[in-house]
Amino acid sequence: MPNTISAHPGTAIVTGASSGIGKIYAERLAARGYDIVLVARREERLRAIAADLRSRFAIQADALVADLSEPSGVVTVRDRIAADDVSLLINNAGFSALKALTETPDEVITRMVALNVTALTLLSKAALVAFKARGSGTLVNIGSGAGFAPYPGIPVYGATKAYVYLFTQSLQSEVADTNLRVQLVLPGAVVSEGWEVAGGGALEALPESIVMTTEDCVEAALNGLDRGECVTAPSLQDEAMLRAHETDTAALLQAMFDARPAQRYKLGG
Repeated sequence: MPNTISAHPGTAIVTGASSGIGKIYAERLAARGYDIVLVARREERLRAIAADLRSRFAIQADALVADLSEPSGVVTVRDRIAADDVSLLINNAGFSALKALTETPDEVITRMVALNVTALTLLSKAALVAFKARGSGTLVNIGSGAGFAPYPGIPVYGATKAYVYLFTQSLQSEVADTNLRVQLVLPGAVVSEGWEVAGGGALEALPESIVMTTEDCVEAALNGLDRGECVTAPSLQDEAMLRAHETDTAALLQAMFDARPAQRYKLGG
């Protein structure tokens, strides 16, 4: 998706577009000439953002109200993805709860898994089906640095983002040797309304040196897409760490398959 594209790049659907990363994605993509479909639950805010995008960038911007933690909301967005003009899906919608598992209400856990995992999975499928049929398209799934390792205090959120990490990388294998693109974006700590929803004041406890602005995060993610990256970690300074992690996990996966019990589990071993 280079900046030099002269033809109309198509329509981008952005979930979780009423604030934070999703809102900035919508603005940056509109600046690149995309028509935008904004997806979130808050209709009034979506319509205001859509009007602003139309005014500033002379593109088409529509509000699509949908609660992606509900099956009906997923169907609404899935049907829009099937339209021929859609060339890009930003799977950004998600939320966290900064609580231990035993302190997190069942309904919050259910909604988090539905939004962070089920909706993302079903919309990814819808996008790839549509893009394969028309021979091109780009899927961007927003994961998190919290998905790399166990993270105290956010067990469910961290697990949902670990799912996004593995799931999206598996999709990249499915689209190899095609004109389809799948990018995984792994933000660290980012200034976002979602942090306030999750725990209230969570960012204040973190040093400024590790909290990235939403604008910088999205700019880095789009630059990574332009560079052809499959995995973009906006705040990771040493890219070699990511490559080493990928190599180590691939080697571990292969080593897990052996008909022989490990020597340490043999009696007298």
